[in-house]
Amino acid sequence: MAKFEANLDQCFAALGDPTRRMVLQRLARGEASVGELAEPHDMALPSFMGHLKKLEDAGLVTSTKQGRTRICTLTPDAFAPAKNWLNEQSAIWEGRLDRFDDYITTLMKEREK
Repeated sequence: MAKFEANLDQCFAALGDPTRRMVLQRLARGEASVGELAEPHDMALPSFMGHLKKLEDAGLVTSTKQGRTRICTLTPDAFAPAKNWLNEQSAIWEGRLDRFDDYITTLMKEREK
């Protein structure tokens, strides 16, 4: 369970930054070089590389070196634990809200009597 939670923490931490989310959105369209990914962002390359490292550490992105160019690729399967966790939380809260709705409906019917 602790490894599962650590992976979730890394995933959500990586998703918590708008620059990293933009990188993921770009990679959803296909692989790209570090230069292509960095171009739309107004930051120094070392700072941008820190963002890529966070994404790689979370397992969301992989990179390979092709000659002098580093190519990055999205790892869609890495999102599965976060998706599963969010689905579990959604089911819990839907159940709670359904019970709350039933309770309110019962109260309203009792008031009508």
